[in-house]
This record gives sequence, structure tokens and C-alpha cells, in this order.
Amino acid sequence: MPRYKLTIEYDGTPYAGWQIQADQETVQGALAQAFRRFCGEDVHVAGAGRTDAGVHATGQVAHVDLSRHWRSDTVRDAMTAQLRPHPIAVLSAEEVPDSFDARFSATKRHYLYRIVNRRPDLALDRDRAWRIPQKLDAHAMHEAAQRLLGKHDFSTFRAAECQAASPLKTLDQLDVSRSGNEIRVVTSARSFLHHQVRSMVGSLMRVGEGRWSADDLEAALKAADRTRCGPMAPAAGLYLAAVSY
Repeated sequence: MPRYKLTIEYDGTPYAGWQIQADQETVQGALAQAFRRFCGEDVHVAGAGRTDAGVHATGQVAHVDLSRHWRSDTVRDAMTAQLRPHPIAVLSAEEVPDSFDARFSATKRHYLYRIVNRRPDLALDRDRAWRIPQKLDAHAMHEAAQRLLGKHDFSTFRAAECQAASPLKTLDQLDVSRSGNEIRVVTSARSFLHHQVRSMVGSLMRVGEGRWSADDLEAALKAADRTRCGPMAPAAGLYLAAVSY
């Protein structure tokens, strides 16, 4: 059975996350239904990352096995047609070896978190960013973020329901930058704990507003205690930006 690698973009607002759930709209479920309409097959769409409800993607990657060979552009274009009106787009499809696995072959996952730092409400970016009205110091946030790089026990930034076997993760990148009213947090690692990125962003917000220092953030990390975490940033600002192989 030929295997296809899909690069997918979606607005996560109307979905209960990536993973199929009974009686709820999910991204994985919408893709499976679209494949059924396209080729009449019940397929499993295996994703590189299981994004939560309300989390978006500009570069989610998945793989799917089909019973016959199709041209890659045919798969992409057919899925474009069959996914309408869902806010999901298959940006590309390519045939890959059977050894390729969207989740387990990944060497790094890249996330973006968007903060709009202004007093007025969001109009165009509603449900696509976190509006924070009080002025944030993005430089202080970036400097503090560097304390989290490397291999650590990230229990402080881990969801209680996280199913990872170990809280040890290696964080390769955590950069904070400002452009006008927008603050962008870019982070990369081979894998993340459940809610890790949103938890780190919420804690960095405490630094940005001046309530925490870089030392406070590092102390929270070293405590390995979820109660030491800052507020968890909302799902709306988080994007799975890319997956490396």
C-alpha cells in the first residue's frame, strides 16, 4: 500500500483537537471523512503532533496509507475539494517509503505562540492570538527564556494528565521577539510534554509584566512542581509551525 506524507494547515478553533473523539469534531476525523469521500477507503491519518482543542497548525505533518497509487497533486487537490467547508488545507502530498512515520520519524517539532500586546480587543486575530493589554518587556522574556534551554525535568510545565513516560525533555530553542504590538515566542524540541509550550509562555508572561525575574523562572523550573507554574496561556495563540525529519 503506498504511503503519503501530508503537510496540513488548519484553524483549530472549531475542533476538539487533532485526535478523533466520539461525538466531537476533530481535525483527524475531518481528514478521515474527506479521504472516505475521495477514494472510498476508511484510513487512519497519523499525525506528528496531537494538538489540543483550539490550537492551530501551519505545518502539521501526517501520513496515510492508500490501497492504490495516486499522483501526489491529485491527492492534494482531491483533499482540497473534499475538505470544504472545513478550515483545513492539505498544502502538499508526497509518496514516501513505508518506513516513514509522521510521529516517530520526526527529529524536531517547531511551535509558534502569538501574543498581541495591546489594549483594544482583537478583531482579525480573535481566536488566533492571546491579547494581553498590559505592556510586556519582550527582551526580558527572551533573556529569561534562555534559562529553560537544554535537558531538564519540565514537570513544572507539564499537564496533570500528561501521558509521557518521563518529564525529561531537551529544549533546543525558545526565542521571544517583538514586532510592533505582536510578540512571537518560537520554540523547538524533538518532543514536548502535554501543555508544555502554553505553560512556558504563561510563565514568560509573568516575566514580561515584571512580576517574575529570570531567577524566578529558573527556580520554578528547578522546583519540578506544577503549582510553581505561571498561568497557562490560552490555546488560541499556539501554532504547530513545522516538523523536521
